Amino acid sequence: MQVHTETFSWFEVPEDVKKLLILAAENWENTSESEKYINQALAKTEDYPDVLVAAYRYFFYKNNYEMALKVAVKVIDRIRVSEKLPDDWEQLKQILVSRKEDPKIRLYLTAYSASGLVLAKLGQIEVAKKISAQVKDVDNNKEFGAATLLDVLTRPCEEDE
Repeated sequence: MQVHTETFSWFEVPEDVKKLLILAAENWENTSESEKYINQALAKTEDYPDVLVAAYRYFFYKNNYEMALKVAVKVIDRIRVSEKLPDDWEQLKQILVSRKEDPKIRLYLTAYSASGLVLAKLGQIEVAKKISAQVKDVDNNKEFGAATLLDVLTRPCEEDE
């Protein structure tokens, strides 16, 4: 599969990083090779949200949940600092609700919800429930997937007959 960097003109990262991401995609079947390119892209441009999102997706779909979580937390932390978000959930919740249409806040909610999904995959069910309940509380349009995750995590087990 040949992909040209012009195809990703919307991707706001340096050209050499675009090429690394394309090489990762072209080498998808060879995990060690593709992971090398993703890690090189991350090393060069961790400050670019597009690269972090691409890396999260890469690691998630490669079932490398520890790295997917690490990247999701990095996104959450970066936005928390840049937007001066409080640690206290009740204060944070008010900000998230009032600024839910802001692209950075949407990315924060997406990353936070994604961290809940990854934590569930890693067996940390109680933390995943807490995160998904918090995002669901902010997300009345069910845009971030937290309501579905919470439903799955809290649904009673069906008994075998």
